[in-house]
Amino acid sequence: MKKFLFIAGAAAIFAMGSFSHSDGLPSVKVKNLDGAEVDFSTVADSGKITVVSFWATWCAPCIKELEAINDHYAEWKDKYNMKFVAVSIDDSRNSKKVKPKVLGFGWTYDVYIDENMDLARVMNVNNPPMTFIYDRSGKLYYSHQGYTPGAEDELEKKLEELTKK
Repeated sequence: MKKFLFIAGAAAIFAMGSFSHSDGLPSVKVKNLDGAEVDFSTVADSGKITVVSFWATWCAPCIKELEAINDHYAEWKDKYNMKFVAVSIDDSRNSKKVKPKVLGFGWTYDVYIDENMDLARVMNVNNPPMTFIYDRSGKLYYSHQGYTPGAEDELEKKLEELTKK
């Protein structure tokens, strides 16, 4: 019993010291489409709502979600004072497909690559697509896993709620 309490206590202390994505975007290195390393904590624009979506080139629901969001992004970024960021979790073998796919679809938002899934692990992303919304102060407001047609309408409702706060 003492051994169990010690392990549980140690786990709690570790958890308190670890990253909580409710406190803003984590400081983890990712790559931009040109291969340059970027500290992910710097991708949010101060005072803007930030939406982060994890995806992969092999994930059909991810592509559908990103296409649906791209259809609205030009309007949303001004209407809701928001920034959308897509993070590919393709590994080093598949990450070469990311830039051509982004250019082929004509996506206008920022796209980063998390080849080793370091960022995904820190943010507890198990399966894409997974979307997070951070408020203007950088606090996590909403998260959602999966995609079904119309999920972009729910995303817009959350953006409207945040804009009214």
